[in-house]
Amino acid sequence: MAEATRLTESASTVFAVLAQAGSATRPQLASLAGLSKPTVSSAVSELESARLAAHSGTASSGTGRSAAVYRLGAAAGAVLAVDLGPALTRVRGCALDGTLLAQATGSRADAAAVVREALVALPADTPLRTIVVAVGDVTAQEEGARVRPATAKAGPVFDAMAVALPPGVPVHLENNVNCAALAELHEGAARGRHTFGYLRIGVGIGLGIVVGGQVLRGANGAAGELARLPYPWDVGREPRQEALEEYIGARSLLRRAAEAWQNADGPCPRTAERLFALAGEGRATARAVVGRHAADIGRLAAAVVAVLDPGLIVLGGSTGADPQLLPGVRAELDRLSWPTEVVSSTVGDFGTVVGAARLAVARGVQTVTEAAQTKD
Repeated sequence: MAEATRLTESASTVFAVLAQAGSATRPQLASLAGLSKPTVSSAVSELESARLAAHSGTASSGTGRSAAVYRLGAAAGAVLAVDLGPALTRVRGCALDGTLLAQATGSRADAAAVVREALVALPADTPLRTIVVAVGDVTAQEEGARVRPATAKAGPVFDAMAVALPPGVPVHLENNVNCAALAELHEGAARGRHTFGYLRIGVGIGLGIVVGGQVLRGANGAAGELARLPYPWDVGREPRQEALEEYIGARSLLRRAAEAWQNADGPCPRTAERLFALAGEGRATARAVVGRHAADIGRLAAAVVAVLDPGLIVLGGSTGADPQLLPGVRAELDRLSWPTEVVSSTVGDFGTVVGAARLAVARGVQTVTEAAQTKD
């Protein structure tokens, strides 16, 4: 891990603005930072001396005069984002302006090797500022500020992956659904919306809650843990922990498909992808199973709306993002609750690592700027 360079407050502000802009002239930096041009000139010189900013060309103005353009320098560093998914591990290395520098994908079992592959692909001598790991679990802070998954759901795979992380670099954990919700907010189906729910349906279930443009994490970091909703909830039926996730998850979906399948339907689908493909081809049994699944998700969405009234539900996940579910989810939600827009995710399978990378970039910039002096 690179040592933090002690910056003046104005240089810290200009660095953060430059990271957000990607590249800018001094007049543009002054406007974006709300600082005077002389203050920005001094700050840029300070950043150049620390190799945190670099001259990258010139830009012509309307008056015919040219202005120097600046970007982040070599010492600004990079960040790493890791998505420990249920089947695959996805890793991205990014500069502090968000530029993609390296990426790697491999099996969950080989998470450490995938991380090493991405680290090797980063430009040589690039200081690593921070690492964000997205896990399918609630995160817990232990003694000594060490953060790790709270349960055995993600703990063992995180520990196996962590051996590949460079020592001394801050590691932050975030729930994978929260990361995907951030990707939808900034780059996906929820752009322009500051309050919405991201409902992930796949092997498991989860909810990312965005209010006022910020992810709601809750007092225990467990906001949106839909698997803990009491289910079943009926006379003579005792709720079981995570029984709702078991019922709506992909394994139960395939079990219901097997129970409904007829010999005349041909080979029974062994994956959710195949089931949805057959439904898309018009196969009656497949369509019926998918239709029932849509109604179940609609009921879950109605519970979300009853509590949050988010105005928008984005459906994501390995099964939830399939647009064939939309009509049934919308119909059931309309039947049970007040009008709420429902759309399919547009960020796809990379949503979690994209959101984790965005978090990592923000934390990386903070790592550089938090050493700013209180006075210039």
